[in-house]
Amino acid sequence: MRVAATMALVAVLLAACSDSPSPGKTQRHVFLIVMENHTPEQALSGPFMASLADKYGVAENYHAITHPSVPNYLALTSGSTWGVTDDSFHVLPRADLGTQLTKAGVTWRAYMEGMTTGQCIDSPTPYDPGHNPFAYYGGQCPPNVVPHDSLAADLAGDTPRFVWITPDDCHNTHDCDVSVGDDWLRREVAQITASKAFKSNGVLFITYDEDDSTADNRVLTIVVTPDLGHRTSAREYTHYSLLATIEDLLGVERLGQAKTASAMTDLIG
Repeated sequence: MRVAATMALVAVLLAACSDSPSPGKTQRHVFLIVMENHTPEQALSGPFMASLADKYGVAENYHAITHPSVPNYLALTSGSTWGVTDDSFHVLPRADLGTQLTKAGVTWRAYMEGMTTGQCIDSPTPYDPGHNPFAYYGGQCPPNVVPHDSLAADLAGDTPRFVWITPDDCHNTHDCDVSVGDDWLRREVAQITASKAFKSNGVLFITYDEDDSTADNRVLTIVVTPDLGHRTSAREYTHYSLLATIEDLLGVERLGQAKTASAMTDLIG
């Protein structure tokens, strides 16, 4: 009887251990900031971005998918451009990263600068709904899409596992000089890297939706982690690679073209 009871207890303990996610999957937070419409050389003319490139990971052979902006945002969040070739609003199926994370029980929020509460399509400029891809899936924003003003409190408290950040059309350098976006990034990155969520093995990606309309469409993508320091990668990556990397980090299946993309494992640790 004692042997049987002991074996039963061991079985229960083993089952409990096997049902517990690994620390990396439960604790790693992923942050993504998407900037606008510049080549790597243009982006690096900002002293803060240049300092990040000197200190952290840089994907030197990273390319956007196409032109103009909207299909790149769709590629980043669903693994497909859905045949979209313009910057108009399109209602698409709910087959995106946000829907995927919600179904998997992974906490996430998208912070949209300039968006007013409940107005993810109609908020005034410098907010741009074309830079809010989550509004396209199902034709409206899920409750996870919130004004950027909510970010500071979330970083100080219960930070979602996945944080997407869209600056307004000035701070993302779409309509304003690189120096303006560089100053904004200095403040934004500082509050992210000071957070407990980032310090606990978090990872911050900063990328650009597209370059300045060249055929090459190479964009700057920086990977900031607490401990890895400066490194570069010459591997060919795209927005599908970044989506694949994010999905792998958050423990969900890959969507669309991300299924066959190379994850950015040499830059994330």
